[in-house]
Amino acid sequence: MNPLHSAHFVSKFRLFLLSLVALGVLGPVGDAPGAAGNSAGTLVYFGTYTGPKSRGIYLSRLDNAAGRLAKPDLAAEATSPSFLAVHPNGRFLYAVVEVNKFDGKPAGAVSAFAIDPQSGKLSALNEQSSMGAGPCHLMVDPAGKHVLVANYGSGSVAVLPLRQDGALEKASSFIQHAGSSVNPQRQEGPHAHGIYLDAEGRLAFVPDLGLDKVEIYRFDAGKGTLAPNDPPFAAVAPGSGPRHFAFHPQGRFAYVINEIACTVTAFRCEAKRGELREVQTLSTLPEGQPVKPSYSTAELFAHPSGKFLYGSNRGHNSIVVYSIDDQTGKLRLVEHAPTQGKTPRGFGIDPDGRWLLVGNQDSDNVVVFRIDPRTGRLTPTGQTIEVGAPVSVAFVK
Repeated sequence: MNPLHSAHFVSKFRLFLLSLVALGVLGPVGDAPGAAGNSAGTLVYFGTYTGPKSRGIYLSRLDNAAGRLAKPDLAAEATSPSFLAVHPNGRFLYAVVEVNKFDGKPAGAVSAFAIDPQSGKLSALNEQSSMGAGPCHLMVDPAGKHVLVANYGSGSVAVLPLRQDGALEKASSFIQHAGSSVNPQRQEGPHAHGIYLDAEGRLAFVPDLGLDKVEIYRFDAGKGTLAPNDPPFAAVAPGSGPRHFAFHPQGRFAYVINEIACTVTAFRCEAKRGELREVQTLSTLPEGQPVKPSYSTAELFAHPSGKFLYGSNRGHNSIVVYSIDDQTGKLRLVEHAPTQGKTPRGFGIDPDGRWLLVGNQDSDNVVVFRIDPRTGRLTPTGQTIEVGAPVSVAFVK
């Protein structure tokens, strides 16, 4: 072929490829297939249970236009870093470490990592005790000065201060829950299953599966301490087993997903007092579907628009979608979307609210769904990646 004709063909072909990129058909031209080779898009981290198919925390990149995930890379080796939380500045990531002993004591740990701004890979900073057994959830306060962690096994919560370099200090506050509820197998004692701060970082809400309560604490960001609020808790129906919690973006409403009963409870939130008033409880399962022994709920998120609420059903293997009444906070069922895998333990909604990523723990895959901005309905994009025993999803844009 004539060299001039060859160059002209290559130029036209590249323009054709770029037009496909603009339409969202292809990813950026020249990108490597792995996460580390692509500098565009949103970083996505997956917390996992380590085993035959997982060695720690995995990293992918989300093409925000096409909803495509890059092939995942190992971002950091760690032992069962199941739940993740990102620092508000996007420079650090924290993980609960579900080990049985730390520093010779029966407790789990929290690990701190620095995020490489180019590759997204993680560098270990340090670890500290979670102050209790079976840590399962954590978050960073809005000021970026503390990590708050919930311990499922022992039913406790703790606050760990942060240094400027992102490393963890030893706990500055610790609270042990006490009591039980009606299910002798699951609720023989306290089981703190999450810890969530309001937007101002003043109040911490802790759903405790073993107590059928959402415990409420006042958080002192200056001292890094928790103290019981007045009122000190909001109760749900006996045997419900509250697990995860979500605020409506406007802060007027809040929701808790109940693991044992497979229900969601909606609350009106009185922000100044920190009071939760129940307005509705409804099933996460299709109408008439009984709660089978293999069924339980897991994750819960409100859409950034405030129009929709999403929850995961394990066993039933679905995401339940509700619309939210903007006046009352009440929920209306939209659909149950199959997750195309087994045991949807965790999922995440990207910061723009366009894509929902489901981690199916027992089928070792992450599936991407498109969110309809008008109805909230989920449509599978056909994008699936393999991640061993995924538990949680965290984004860094």
